[in-house]
Amino acid sequence: MTVIEAVVFDWGGTLTEWHDVDFHAESLALAQAVVGVDHPVEVSQERLHRAGGVVWGRSRDEQRSATVADLFTEAGLEHDPDLLHAYYAFWEPHTQTDPDVAPLLRGLRERGIKVGVLSNTIWPRAEHERIFARDGVLDLIDGAVYSSEVSWTKPAPEVFRAALDAVGASDPARCVYVGDRLFEDVWGPQQLGMRAIHVPHSNVPDVQRGHTEGEPDAVVHRLADVLEVVDGWR
Repeated sequence: MTVIEAVVFDWGGTLTEWHDVDFHAESLALAQAVVGVDHPVEVSQERLHRAGGVVWGRSRDEQRSATVADLFTEAGLEHDPDLLHAYYAFWEPHTQTDPDVAPLLRGLRERGIKVGVLSNTIWPRAEHERIFARDGVLDLIDGAVYSSEVSWTKPAPEVFRAALDAVGASDPARCVYVGDRLFEDVWGPQQLGMRAIHVPHSNVPDVQRGHTEGEPDAVVHRLADVLEVVDGWR
């Protein structure tokens, strides 16, 4: 019988429900933070949209992390971080925590299993923690790694190792990763020796798909079912 030490979760599309996002509208919201230019906002919008493709392409192909500031740098634009409120307001409807999350995380912790989060993100930790606190689950998370704070993105093995370190787990074979993408969230953790549960919630755009699709150790269609899968591995 395997003792499961930790279950680590992806964030967007896993702990939150998948939403299709208008990335041109996202770029327009970002453009509200641009300073020191005399061109129309639509010019900044288009440059930021192109920069977003470059930044996320590096994440997919080279596992290189980035921040919101890096996005503006790639676009050749200066910005004022205090003016990013329109950008985060744009994302607010897409950040609602799935109702199954709180009881699932409580159930794992009641079993003595550590709970972690590992997200490919350009956002700072404070923004993610604000969302988790808003939805009443921040105190149910034992450790989290956000790629904006480290050098790598999923599926690099280093970032999964960092997530295990964050929750105090030592043996990848006794840890589970849960996510919605077959490249980053299934193939990635399996390269380190973790088990992977796929939650096929998301309509992942072709441009965001990686070079490999892993074969999950289990598939669930509701987060609530993760507990039953983990119990079967204990």
